[in-house]
Amino acid sequence: MITAIVVLSALAGVAGLLLGFAAVRFKVEGDPIVDKIDAILPQTQCGQCGYAGCRPYAEAIAADEADINQCPPGGENGIIALAELLGRDPKPLNPENGIEKPKMVALIDEHNCIGCTLCIQACPVDAILGAAKHMHTVIAQECTGCELCLPPCPVDCIHMTPITQTIGTWKWSYPVRSETHQPADQATA
Repeated sequence: MITAIVVLSALAGVAGLLLGFAAVRFKVEGDPIVDKIDAILPQTQCGQCGYAGCRPYAEAIAADEADINQCPPGGENGIIALAELLGRDPKPLNPENGIEKPKMVALIDEHNCIGCTLCIQACPVDAILGAAKHMHTVIAQECTGCELCLPPCPVDCIHMTPITQTIGTWKWSYPVRSETHQPADQATA
């Protein structure tokens, strides 16, 4: 009887070790295509695409449940990048989701802010600082320009301001591929 218990315990221990090793060795982090799609999206978490944020939208694109042209903050460059990644044809931005606008940042008129904290609750990236019944302010470097803080503000003290292009904010736009352009190795052939 004791021998059987010892043998079964030893077998259970060996099986547990093998399962633990297999779990670590063959661990799947997630769908790599979802990660690549998510990296292209602008991370504004604005919900204009119809999803709660950029990651759920990326998962929907990867599962073929959403189209690549639903992200107004990503604009045409984002659509082209997604089309190239997924091997699809680029499409114009779906007007039902909004229009492409310049990058914006929220600014709070601190003299008119009543400290209601509704904007803090609405901000998906925690870019607004403040406390109840005290003025609030926006951390400009954290603000994604999603505009989700505008509707809940009862005194309309939040305004969206375009980000001025400086050497610190300037970025390369995604290159548009033309049909007539050929790589250098094909052009000489």
